Order: sequence, then C-alpha cells, then structure tokens
Amino acid sequence: MVLSMPKPTTPHRSPLGLIVLFQLFTGPMHVYGMQKLFEATAKDRVVNVRSRASLYQTIERLMRHGLVEVVETVRVEGYPDRVIYAVTESGRQTAREWLREMLHTTEGEYPEFLAALSLLFGLAPDEARAELELREQRLATTLADTKQTLAETPPGLPRLFTLEEEYRRAMVEAELSWLRGVIGDLRDGRLSWSEAWLRQIADQFEIANDQDNPKGG
Repeated sequence: MVLSMPKPTTPHRSPLGLIVLFQLFTGPMHVYGMQKLFEATAKDRVVNVRSRASLYQTIERLMRHGLVEVVETVRVEGYPDRVIYAVTESGRQTAREWLREMLHTTEGEYPEFLAALSLLFGLAPDEARAELELREQRLATTLADTKQTLAETPPGLPRLFTLEEEYRRAMVEAELSWLRGVIGDLRDGRLSWSEAWLRQIADQFEIANDQDNPKGG
C-alpha cells in the first residue's frame, strides 16, 4: 500500500505574504535584496518590512505551505550564506487568489482605533480629547508626507503605481475631517459623559434588556 503525502494547506493570507510572493514573480531573490527592493519601491509604506526577521518568518511560513522554495545557497567567504528563494506554481496561484480576496473583502478587519473608540468613555472627556488631538497631529503629518510623495512622483509614471498613495491620502483626509469634528464636539461640550451618567445609561439598558429577555423565556 502506497501512502500519499498530504498536500500543504494554504496559510491565512497576509499583506506581507502577498507582497513577498508577487516580488518573487520577478525572479528568485535573497531576503536582503528583497528588503532593499521593497524600500526602493516604497512597499515599506504599505507593509512593515523594516525588520528582516519578519521577512524571514513570513518566507518560512510560505515555505511550510509549499508557496516558496529554496533554489540556491550562495556561499561567499567571510559572509553568511545567502539563501535564494523562488515562488512555486502553487505560490503564484495563491498570490492571485489572495489579491482577488483582498480587493473585494471588507470583513475581518479590526483596527485598534475602532476598539479604542468603542471604549472612549474609559477616559475622562478632556483626557480623551487630548489623546485624539495627538492623533490629529500625527495624521496631519501623515497627510503632508503623502501629498509630498505624490507631488514627487516621477513624470510619466502611470497612475497604476500611485494608487496606494492616492488611497492613503483620501482615507487620511476623511479621518481628519471626522476626527476634527469629534474633537470640536468634545471641546465645546456637545459630546461629554460622567461616571454618574454612564451608570444611568447602563441601568437603563440593563432594564430594557431584562424586559426583552425575561427569565424563563
């Protein structure tokens, strides 16, 4: 009886994994060269590739699932061996599948900021406003940086290669507009709370919930 080896399972998609796979579409590469190319093409503004360790971890995960393979090890005297990686055919198919999913999927994204907003009442109104003002300052810096990046786009570069910066600009502008409105409401007292008010709201909704779900119902 011949036992067949189980096929590698497909890992959960990740932005860094996707970019690594597509980068290897251009040809085999070692991690150092990959990191430098990411920086040269501004992919470090899209995913976190500052840590080479995270790149190695991602590649190892992709290898475990049969999406990437080692094709060569280059030995240079006095230097660590350089492992050259290549994308497999399964990796090419998976990369395109991930790309399609990431373009149309909106579920499963849970930013930290949304979680923090849901618990804004955990701080006093003035303290919450101060933290949001810090966020406003940082977003304003991000927006200025993004606008500068777009302004410095090489003449003749097709728009296809600046879409991520256009999206970043649009999203930051929208968040800044909303955030400044919330900060203004906090500053002027239109949005406020106190411990007594929070307890009152909690009691009201607890009573309403008990009426909607009577014991034994």
